[in-house]
This record gives sequence, C-alpha cells and structure tokens, in this order.
Amino acid sequence: MFSKKSAEPPSSPTPTNSGRSAPMASKSNSTFSVLGSDLAIKGDIKASADLHIDGSVEGDISCSSLVQGETSTVTGAIKAESARLAGTVNGSITARELVILKTAKINGDVFYDALTIEQGAQVEGRFAHRDAKPAAAAPQQQQASKPDLQVAS
Repeated sequence: MFSKKSAEPPSSPTPTNSGRSAPMASKSNSTFSVLGSDLAIKGDIKASADLHIDGSVEGDISCSSLVQGETSTVTGAIKAESARLAGTVNGSITARELVILKTAKINGDVFYDALTIEQGAQVEGRFAHRDAKPAAAAPQQQQASKPDLQVAS
C-alpha cells in the first residue's frame, strides 16, 4: 500500500512540477507583479517585470512597465519605460511612453518621450520632453547669443 502511494506521488508531481516550471520560465519576460489595494508599502520598488499597483507606495518605483489603478497612491519618483497612471502620484515621473488617465492626480515634474493626457486629468508640475540634445545644444546657444560685430564701410 505504501509502495503504490509512494510510487504514484513522485510520478504525478514530477511531471506536474516540470509542466509548471517550463511555462513560468518561458513567460518570465511577460509576467507582471500586482500590488493589491490592501497593500501599503514603505520603501523603494525595483521590478524587472511589469508592475500593476492598486495599493499605496511610499518610495521610488523603477520598472519596465507600470499600470497604476484609480485607488492607488504613490509618493516618490517613478521611472518606467511605459506608464499608465490613473491614481495619485506625488513625485516626479520619467517615462518613455506615458499615459495619464482622467482619474489621475499628479503633483510633480513629468519627463517623457511620448505623452497622452485624457481630458479631466489633474497635473501640478512641469512637463519636459526627454532629450539627449540639450548638452550639445548649449554651446550653439552660447555662440548664437554673442552678437557679431560688423563694421560698415
């Protein structure tokens, strides 16, 4: 009796575990983490996967893709490749692609490459396009600001 049961569980769990491990390993690039509305986190969050936040975060967030729910509150800086914000953010936002939904309330500076803002969204802060050219443009501006003196003959 023990030999049959001990023989069955090792054969059953082994394929089941192997079956579960393989899909999870292949989906590691497409997985996401969810912070539910009942969670309140104090501290920085760094995620290699996509992140969905419905709870409260007091700290900086860094991830590849961020989705913020309407009931969510973030107090800290956000850095993401893409972000879709629907809740409250108190801090700066840096994103390549940023979507600010109508329920969002943002207090802080926003740095973006592509920006979409729904009508009704509230933003208190400055908007600035992320650009690698400002350092290179500075010498040109200095040269342009110096007037050329020409003597008329």
